[in-house]
Amino acid sequence: MQKYQAYRLAVAPMMDWTDRHCRVLHRTLSSRALLYTEMVTTGAVLHGDREKLLGFDQAEHPVALQLGGSDPAELAEAARIGEAWGYDEINLNVGCPSDRVQSGRFGACLMREPGLVADCMAAVGEAVKVPATVKCRIGVDDQEPEESLFTLVDLCARAGVRHFVVHARKAWLKGLSPKENRDIPPLDYPLVWRLKAERPELTIVINGGIGSLDEAEAHLRHVDGVMLGRAAYHTPGLLGEVDARIFGGGETVDAFEAVRRYRPYVERQLAAGTHLAAMTRHMLGLFHGVPGARAWRRTLTVEGVKPGAGIEVIDRALAEISGLQEQRLARGLEAGEAA
Repeated sequence: MQKYQAYRLAVAPMMDWTDRHCRVLHRTLSSRALLYTEMVTTGAVLHGDREKLLGFDQAEHPVALQLGGSDPAELAEAARIGEAWGYDEINLNVGCPSDRVQSGRFGACLMREPGLVADCMAAVGEAVKVPATVKCRIGVDDQEPEESLFTLVDLCARAGVRHFVVHARKAWLKGLSPKENRDIPPLDYPLVWRLKAERPELTIVINGGIGSLDEAEAHLRHVDGVMLGRAAYHTPGLLGEVDARIFGGGETVDAFEAVRRYRPYVERQLAAGTHLAAMTRHMLGLFHGVPGARAWRRTLTVEGVKPGAGIEVIDRALAEISGLQEQRLARGLEAGEAA
C-alpha cells in the first residue's frame, strides 16, 4: 500500500454503499486509490458470519477494514482477524454520529474519550503489522475543535498511530440526523491543514464535502491525502481520472471501459447466486452527465430487480447509451457536411 501512497486518494467507508461489489467497481476505475469497507462492529467480526462480513475480491487491494468498537481487547482481536483475511489497513471509526453507534459507545461519541481511543489504538497496533489508522471528526457538540482534534491526534500518536483521516466537520450527537451531520455543521478545512503543518511527521488525510478532483488537488497542497465520499459514489466516473491526475501515472478509464472490466465479476457473482441489483445499484451514476444516462439508470433500476435478471440487462442499458451517442455523432457529421 505504501508503495503507491494509496492514501493520496481514498474512497470513504459508507454504510450500505461501499460493500464488496461497490469496491470492485471502483477498482475498475482506479488501480491505486485506497478503498474502505463499510464499518463493521467488533461484535459482528467476533461472532458473525465472517465470509459475509469480511470476504472480498483480491482485485480490491489496497483495501482497508474499518472497525467500530471501544473495547481495546475486542478491537485487537477483530484487527487480528481482519489482517488474517488480508486487509491492508485497520481503521477505527471515531466519526459516525448515528444513534445506533452512540448506543454502542463507538463512532463520533469517542471524540469525548480521547484517552480510550488511544488505548484502543495501542491495542490494535500491537495486534497487527499492517497500518492501524483513525478516522475522526474535528469534534462533537460543544467541544472546541482546536482542542478536541489536536488532543485526540496527539494521544493516538503517542500510542503509535501515524495515519489520521479527518472529516473536517463537527458532529452533533443530538438534534441532527446522520444525513444532516454530513451537511449542516460547517466545514473547517484550514484547521485540518494546520494539523498537518504543526504535525508534519504524521500522515493527514482530509475528508468532508470534497466534490471534485480539482478540489482534491487543491487540498493536496496542504495535506497528504484526500478522501472522497458521496462524490465518488454518485459520480464514480471521476475515479477514472485518479491514477493519472492524483498519482501522476496510469491510464484514464472511461465509463465504457469500467463496464467492460466489471462485467466478468458480475458474471461470476451471478453464477454464485448474487442478485444482479446488488451489483448494478452501484453503477447508476457511472454515466453521469453523458447523453443517455437517464435511460441507463432506468434500465438498470427497472430491469435489474426482476427475478432472474442477468448480464443482458447491463448489455441492454449499455446499448442504449451507445445508440444515443452514435445518433449524436451522425447528426454532428450531417451538420458538418451541410455547412
